[in-house]
Amino acid sequence: MNIIRMLRQKVGLNQTEFASQSGTSQSTIAEYESGAKSPTMRTVKRIAAKFNLEVEVNSQPRMTREDRRSLAYHSAIATHLKENPVAVVAQAQANLNRWIKVRPAARVLMSRWSLWLQLPVQDLTKLMLNQSTDCRDMRQVSPFAGVLSAAERAAILRQFQQVYAA
Repeated sequence: MNIIRMLRQKVGLNQTEFASQSGTSQSTIAEYESGAKSPTMRTVKRIAAKFNLEVEVNSQPRMTREDRRSLAYHSAIATHLKENPVAVVAQAQANLNRWIKVRPAARVLMSRWSLWLQLPVQDLTKLMLNQSTDCRDMRQVSPFAGVLSAAERAAILRQFQQVYAA
């Protein structure tokens, strides 16, 4: 993650325009983006403020192997969701309705999923793929069982094992 590049891309400017509007040189922006030079947090906040943005720093535990695998599955589910949102959301809602009855201890998470399933597809997808600890926890009780075929799950697992072997 390169915070200066992220800021520049967020405001949709090239390096020269971004540098000019942020009060620095294009070569400095290029050095920040390449990693040849590291801006201080004060500099990052100053640049962000020029574009009426705030920079927030937070920390969270690293993603575990299980978190990464769940994210891989949910990335594939997100593709299905974009292609056929009505059917995928209906299947997830049916799973939730069934699970709420048999898993009363998970009612809070199931209720949260019910709210998420009412969101526009783009917003739902962002939450499904978010790497925050809350969203990681939500993926562990995902209502999207049955969306991926056995062959799709196997292919994702094979790919995951190749990428994360070692």
